[in-house]
Amino acid sequence: MKLTINVDCTPEEARAFFGLPDVRPVNELLVTNLEARVKEEIDTLSDPQKYFDRMMQMGGAGVDNMQKMFAGLMAAATKQDGK
Repeated sequence: MKLTINVDCTPEEARAFFGLPDVRPVNELLVTNLEARVKEEIDTLSDPQKYFDRMMQMGGAGVDNMQKMFAGLMAAATKQDGK
């Protein structure tokens, strides 16, 4: 036997029904801060040479983070190809 129930409600109503917290204020704060940081750093983010120079200025941690990022990207690409 198969039983299907369709519930028509908004995401807010569903969160309230299940007792989940309202995270809109936290999300709005994070998005606002992220937008401000992107606007401040748009020159660095849009120019690969400036981005690389900044990573190198961070010392060993910056290079290590860049290596980890590239390794993660390559691992993800390999997993997708080898489905």
